[in-house]
Amino acid sequence: MRPSSPPLSYAGVELPRSELAVSALRYAAELTDPVVFRHSLRGYLFGRAIGETRALRAGADYDDELMFVASVLHDIGVSDAGNGDERFEVDGADLAVGFLREHGLSQDRAAVAWDAIALHTFEGIGARKGPEVMLCHAGITADILGRGRELLPAGFADRVHAELPREDLAYVLTDAIVAQALDNPRKAGPLSFPGQLVRRHLPQGALPDWYDLIADAGWGDRPARDGNG
Repeated sequence: MRPSSPPLSYAGVELPRSELAVSALRYAAELTDPVVFRHSLRGYLFGRAIGETRALRAGADYDDELMFVASVLHDIGVSDAGNGDERFEVDGADLAVGFLREHGLSQDRAAVAWDAIALHTFEGIGARKGPEVMLCHAGITADILGRGRELLPAGFADRVHAELPREDLAYVLTDAIVAQALDNPRKAGPLSFPGQLVRRHLPQGALPDWYDLIADAGWGDRPARDGNG
């Protein structure tokens, strides 16, 4: 059973308590698998902690409420409600922004939230955006791949995991993305992150790679000769 009123502090960190933040927290808890929901909270906590190592102060150097709502909603694209015809990151961004706009978020701030959610799997892009997008990306990446975990304060990850256990999150989330993509191939373009995941679950060659795509482009391009002619 999913919580209707999740706690508002974890590992000694107070979560934003604005009406928008609490509504987004409850919405994420209602829509997503509990394992995925806990990942979204850890992403916020880790992103905020990484921000502190870069002298970024919540509420002063970045919009903490905005970073929080983007973090907790970033994976609603893998929920039943968020399962549309786009890759899960984009479906999730569209659903999240619709919810946030209905709850009074301005268009400019909603655009930042959309970027943070839609770009959270894009290596080398999210980290180059504004601080809210960058910290959202950093926290999510730390929780999934462990990148940047060395920046977290000593013992902080252990305290977070004690309150928000992982329960094999990386595989649970991967399986959810793959299940959606197998059911609807439009969600897993051959060059996308979901496409990379689903390729291992299809017969070899069923999903074209980059070289297949350029070979079929119709322009007649040929590979360059190697150095030996």
